[in-house]
Amino acid sequence: MMPRQVTVGVDGSLVAVRALDRAADEAALRGAALNIVYAVPDMEVAGPVLATAVLRARRRRPGLTVTALAVPGSPVRALAHHSRNAELTVVGTRGLGALGALIAGSVSRRLAARTRGPLLVVRGAQGAPDGEVLFWPGGGTDADGAAFAFAEAERRGARLCVLRAEDSWYAKARRRAAVPGDGACRSPRGERPLSGVHDASPTGRGSSPRGRPVRELLEATRGAVVVVVGAQYRGCRPGSVARALLRHAHCPVVLVPGDAA
Repeated sequence: MMPRQVTVGVDGSLVAVRALDRAADEAALRGAALNIVYAVPDMEVAGPVLATAVLRARRRRPGLTVTALAVPGSPVRALAHHSRNAELTVVGTRGLGALGALIAGSVSRRLAARTRGPLLVVRGAQGAPDGEVLFWPGGGTDADGAAFAFAEAERRGARLCVLRAEDSWYAKARRRAAVPGDGACRSPRGERPLSGVHDASPTGRGSSPRGRPVRELLEATRGAVVVVVGAQYRGCRPGSVARALLRHAHCPVVLVPGDAA
């Protein structure tokens, strides 16, 4: 049986340091090891960056098992490969190196399409430490994303706010995750369901979200520790609402892959 692990991509930038800190926290929360990956064109320059990253992670979370490796080639290929054995892969945004191109354009969409497990994208803000877990199902019967969101709330002892609940995925996910609570689909203020937010189809095609509903969705992330976005089908780019969250959310975003049935 493979040991549990969280994988994080680093590149020596400040934003990658934030991702490293979050990854160390996530590994400790899950009782998993931390695997630090640095994709570089020149293997000789990787040593100091990796040594510093390992030291920082161990100081932040004493007792945490930490491994590090340099991988030649692109960050997308390296992280997609190492995500196969990880229960969570963590990256930062707007870094100074090659990894910093993630989420800025097509590089992020390729990684989201190729990663084998949940992908945590750390934006500038770390999220509210005691905030709620938000879940936005990307479309279809998204039991995988819902189960991840329920488990995430349980791990943190946090309230789960489902931003849109439709069809039969909700009951199925509740049975899989077995997390207590009424799971109400509420707005940030708990007054009413969010309405009028529509994602693109599983192929990533569709109109971009506009107007008040999306602004409400983004505003909801201000008080959240993380927002989970479901139905990220492998081989497809993120939908329009997912892209809005990746660009403008006030907390980290988790993209959960699934199989397009």
